[in-house]
Amino acid sequence: MEILRVENLSKTYGDGETAVTALNDISFSVQKGEFVAIIGPSGSGKSTLLHILGGVDTPTSGKVIVDQTDMYAMDETALAIFRRRQIGLIYQFYNLIPVLTVEENIALPLLLDGREVNQDIFSGIVETLGLQQRLKHLPNQLSGGQQQRASIGRALISSPAIVLADEPTGNLDSKNSAEIVKLLKKLHKERHQTLIVITHDENIALQADRIIGISDGRISRDEVIRR
Repeated sequence: MEILRVENLSKTYGDGETAVTALNDISFSVQKGEFVAIIGPSGSGKSTLLHILGGVDTPTSGKVIVDQTDMYAMDETALAIFRRRQIGLIYQFYNLIPVLTVEENIALPLLLDGREVNQDIFSGIVETLGLQQRLKHLPNQLSGGQQQRASIGRALISSPAIVLADEPTGNLDSKNSAEIVKLLKKLHKERHQTLIVITHDENIALQADRIIGISDGRISRDEVIRR
């Protein structure tokens, strides 16, 4: 079942002679439960692609269809609600709210949406992340690896259609990086979560089911490496 379809997606910044094309007519689709790595050098357009898939930047042209919904056919209010419910975002620098506890940070998408937290789902995520003893801690009381685990929990709590991770190990040492990659693979396998990871690290990309390469704003590679 197709969960994401990108059609003729382009993004240009600026006008005239100073215009910069970050994405140039990109099309691809992702199946439900697939683990996809998007790789490319700095400036290739991969982060722009993630921001558009995540609903935090708008395309110049083209479509992004998530779970049969055309994201950019919606107004800003509807898009904000859809993004909160259907897209989980994991950032390189965690983006946790410093005055909220781990418990509150993880539950934040539901609280913003006025929805109750399903305690069974919450407890299952927290147990998988190994954060049971850290729920009342503030972000500055956590290690980098623990902060990224909390960020992953926040991305998963709404049971989104897709989870997007932007260089999720880029701010971690090698030990914590390996643990986060192992955790993402476990969540993908056990929860059948559709996962798209942006990375410049080919070793991380090789953990995915499929690799899409981006170069100069175009798809340069699309390879299934395991089924």
